[in-house]
Amino acid sequence: MTTTLTQAETAATALKAGTATDPSAAVERSVTQVATEERTTPAPGIARRVAGAVGSGLWKSAAVLAFLALWELGPTYLASPSTRVFLPPLHEVLLAWGKLFEAGTIQGHIAASLTRSVAGFGAALVAGVSLGLLIAWYGRLNSVLNPLLELFRNTAALALLPVFTLLLGTGEESKISIVAYAAFFPVLLNTIAGVKTVDPLLIRAARSLGLNSFRLFQKVILPSAVPTIFTGIRMAGTASILVLIAAEMVGAKAGLGYLIVNAQSSFLIPDMYAGILTVSLLGLGVNFLLVALEKHFSRWRTAVGSAAS
Repeated sequence: MTTTLTQAETAATALKAGTATDPSAAVERSVTQVATEERTTPAPGIARRVAGAVGSGLWKSAAVLAFLALWELGPTYLASPSTRVFLPPLHEVLLAWGKLFEAGTIQGHIAASLTRSVAGFGAALVAGVSLGLLIAWYGRLNSVLNPLLELFRNTAALALLPVFTLLLGTGEESKISIVAYAAFFPVLLNTIAGVKTVDPLLIRAARSLGLNSFRLFQKVILPSAVPTIFTGIRMAGTASILVLIAAEMVGAKAGLGYLIVNAQSSFLIPDMYAGILTVSLLGLGVNFLLVALEKHFSRWRTAVGSAAS
C-alpha cells in the first residue's frame, strides 16, 4: 500500500510540474510499476514454509545425524586403539564402500541378494494374500487350517534353515524357499486380520444395495482390508531381507550376507561394516517403496477423508 501511494504521489507531482502531458498515461505507468514490483518481490509466506520444512526435516533426522556423528567421533576420541581396529570411524567405512563400488563388487552382491529376496518375497506375497483371503472368507477352512498355521508360525525360519539346506542343497532354491517361508506368515496373518476387521455396517449396507458376493468382496472387503494387509507386507519385506542375509552366510558365493561374513573372516573390518550399512539402506529403501505403494492403493481413504472434512 505504501508503494502504491508513493507511485501515485510521483504521478501527481509530474502532472503538476507539467512533465506529463497525458494524466491517464501517468497513472497507467504507476500501476504497471507497482504490479512489476509486487511480482518481483518474493512472498514472505513461501520463505516461512521453506524454513519450516527445513527445520522439520532437521528435527526428524536429528537422531540419525547424532548417531552418525557418534560413529565418526566415538572411535577416534572415545575408544581405545584396540577397539578402533574393530570399530572404525564412519569415514573409513565410507571409503571402503567407495572402493567396493569402484571395483563393482558391491553391485554384484546387491544384485544377488535382491534377486533372491524379490523371488522369495513375491512367492510369499501371492500365497499369503490368496490363502489369507480364502481362510478369512470361509470359516470352516479357518477352523481346519488354523492349528497347523499356528504350529508353523511359531517355528523360527532360521531354525529351519538346516532343513531347507539338507532338502534343497546350498543353491538358490534353499535360500529363496527360506525367504518365502519367513515372509509368508506376516502376509497371511495380516490378510486374515484385515478381512475379519471390516466394519459389519459396511457389509450390511453393501448387501442392502444388492451387491453379490463377488462385488461385495471386490468393492468393500478388499479395499477395507488393504491397510492391514500392507502392514503385513511391510513386515514381510523386512523379514525377507534379514532372513536372506543370515541364509547367505551359510554356503553362498555371492550376496550381502556372504560379503559380511567373508570380510569378517578375512579381517577386512571396514568392508564388513560397509556390507552392514548397505543392508540397512536396502531395508530402508524397501520400506519406503512399500509405504508408497500402500498410499497408492489406499488413496481412496484420503479422498474420503478430504470429502468429509
